[in-house]
Formats: sequence, C-alpha cells, structure tokens
Amino acid sequence: MPPTKKLPAKKPAAKTASKTTVKVEPKAKPAAKAAAKVAAKPAAGPKPLRPPVLHGDGLARCPWPGEDPLYVAYHDEEWGVPEWDSRALFEKLILDGFQAGLSWITILRKRDAFRKGFDGFEPAKIARYTPAKVERLMQDAGIVRNRSKIESTVKSARVWLDIESQQGFSNYLWDFFDGKPIQAGRRHMGDIPTESPLSQKISKDLKTRGFNFCGPTIIYAFAQAVGMINDHLVGCHCYERCAKLAYRPTRGTT
Repeated sequence: MPPTKKLPAKKPAAKTASKTTVKVEPKAKPAAKAAAKVAAKPAAGPKPLRPPVLHGDGLARCPWPGEDPLYVAYHDEEWGVPEWDSRALFEKLILDGFQAGLSWITILRKRDAFRKGFDGFEPAKIARYTPAKVERLMQDAGIVRNRSKIESTVKSARVWLDIESQQGFSNYLWDFFDGKPIQAGRRHMGDIPTESPLSQKISKDLKTRGFNFCGPTIIYAFAQAVGMINDHLVGCHCYERCAKLAYRPTRGTT
C-alpha cells in the first residue's frame, strides 16, 4: 500500500481586524457656536395685546399708568393733549431727553425740581448758563444729575432760540405733521411702535440743528405725549377727547 501522502497543512487564514470608522467632526468655530445657540432659541412671539384697563372709577384707560395716582393724572390730563406752545414743547423735549435710560414716572416725580433748577425752562435764560451754573445743577439732588444732559440742555436752548426767531419752534415741529395730530386709532398696546419713519426724520433734523438726546424712540414718545400722535387706545376714555382737540386755533410763534 503506497504511503499516504500528507497534504501540506493549510495556513490558518489571517484574521482581518475589523475596524470601526469613527468620523471626527471638526470643532465648531466660536461664530458657528453662537449662531447655533441663536438658532436653537424659539422665535419671539407676538407682543402681548394689552387692551384698555377698567379702573375703579369706572373709566377705561391705557394700561401703562397702572394705579399710580400721579401717573393716572398725567395720563388723563396731559398725555396726548395737543401742545402748541413753543416753550412747553421745549420743556417736554428736554425732559424726555433726561428720561433716556430711566422711566418717565421717575422724571415726572422730579419735574417740579427740574422746573425750579432750570428757571421754568425759559430757553433765553438757559442759553446764558455759565459753567458755574452747570456745576450748581450737578449738586441739585432733586434732578437727574447727568453732566452731558445738563450741558446738552444749554446747547439746545441756544438752538431753540434760533429756530424760534426764524419760524417758531412750535411751527417747526408741527409742520412735520402738516399742522394736525395723527389719529392712530390703535386698540391694543401691542400695536403701538416705539419709533416710526417720521420720528426718525424729526430726530435726524433736530440732531443736524444741534439738539442731542433726541433719538427716534425719544421723539416718538415725545410726539405721543404732546398730542402730535394720538396714541391713546380707542377704548380709553381719553381717545375721543384728544381727537376733538386735533385742530390748532391759530398759527403763531409761541
């Protein structure tokens, strides 16, 4: 019997290492991270409507004065009433500038002190203020002691005198509104903007002439307060009363 030939032993197959491919994402750049965070935030919803509020005296009012007696009186008796007097318009514009970064109720509570400190907001007197007078105002705890705003008031008084001598400050401002208030007719606080193309235009013109602290938002609030825009809500008891005061009796310089 022939010898059995032994077949060469098969070499065991080489084991193939199974590799798991791990994809490494590049690190996000800081700008990309910031963008991702913004994208992750839910979109801002619509403004709350905030309709007029019925008060204990049975009168419906815009919601912003709340229950503060001083604020309610200001809302009922002053805000939105058309103002044609050049000096009074100067006072309100200056006080609105002092309000920047604060609330109006803060300025309202200090208004008497402001009037005393600034000589009744007579532009002719303020225009002659010296550095010593500015320093005295900086020591007056009854007002907002902001040097930039105080010095700006002196400068603005001089600009006011120039405009008043040319056409009348009241005429100058009211001409932007064609001499009569805008009746906005809004029903909810959420419908009221903080500025408008017209307030942007007035702001730009005032700044060109030399006024400061009169940005578009300040000018829009000013126009509401002095009745150039009737932004009392339609359901507020003041809306119709202010609407009836829409026409200026005579055109003058004061």
